Amino acid sequence: MALSDYVSTFGQHLLKKHGERVHKLAINAGFTCPNRDGSKGRGGCTFCNNSSFSPNAREPDPVAGQIEAGRQVLAKRTGAKKFLAYFQAYTNTYDDPANLKQLYDAALAEPDVIGLSIGTRPDCVPPRVLDLLADYRDQGYEIWLELGLQSAFDHTLERVNRGHGFAEYREALQAAHARELPVCAHLIAGLPGEDAAHLQLSLQRVLELGVEGLKLHPLHVVKGTMLANEWRRGDYAPLTVEEYIRMAADLVEATPSEVLYHRLTGTASTDILLTPYWCNWKWRVLNGIEDELSRRGTSQGYLGAQEGFL
Repeated sequence: MALSDYVSTFGQHLLKKHGERVHKLAINAGFTCPNRDGSKGRGGCTFCNNSSFSPNAREPDPVAGQIEAGRQVLAKRTGAKKFLAYFQAYTNTYDDPANLKQLYDAALAEPDVIGLSIGTRPDCVPPRVLDLLADYRDQGYEIWLELGLQSAFDHTLERVNRGHGFAEYREALQAAHARELPVCAHLIAGLPGEDAAHLQLSLQRVLELGVEGLKLHPLHVVKGTMLANEWRRGDYAPLTVEEYIRMAADLVEATPSEVLYHRLTGTASTDILLTPYWCNWKWRVLNGIEDELSRRGTSQGYLGAQEGFL
């Protein structure tokens, strides 16, 4: 058995759709965020590392160069031949649409890049940007809009200085769906002041609105963040690996099988990770989720199936 026997994974979906494995190539296009530059706030999210915004930080390489470097590594390691350009770092729609088009076009011009996955905030997807993404979709590219919600609770979003609320997520989702763009919502387990019940309710609110994909990962405490200061003061305690595995399994059970899990855990760079150290045990965590679902005799959509049976 494998995790994909219990969970509807994005990787398996792409394999079936495109006839071979499709790998993501992460891109840093040098964007910032509106809660850093003053348009929404200052300082950024409490869990977000500030090093990339240092005046001495190195400018990222051109998009084409990043894709070529990543492609060579993945091709050697996995034999990959098809790729999604994943604009990952910070808010990847936070620019003039004309500039965004140049960056996105540069990625799609690279050999074997079959589409885009765009990570952004719910308050940074104006109509012109959504129209641009819909145009790529109409050209036959695989297009995903990844919205960083993290929590459906406004008091939590305020506590971690997100600079937006659940209403902005709802509006962005509806605008994307009006253009038939698939959305992947990001949720974080272990946010300050939240427990397993909060995470379940966040999932429920996301599912009620409709979503095509989900990403889940534990909250990392990394150097150079306000959260790191909270942790050092004893004001924040991270999840244990056992707690996270149970919470992830709970979410999988409550998620309809047609919703794709793009990610079920997340790692952090070892040079900045403070805690929890197990965050970088990727396969132990994924195997733990698989084992927990196997132990329970459940899989994705189990709770909905039970309700339907009753």
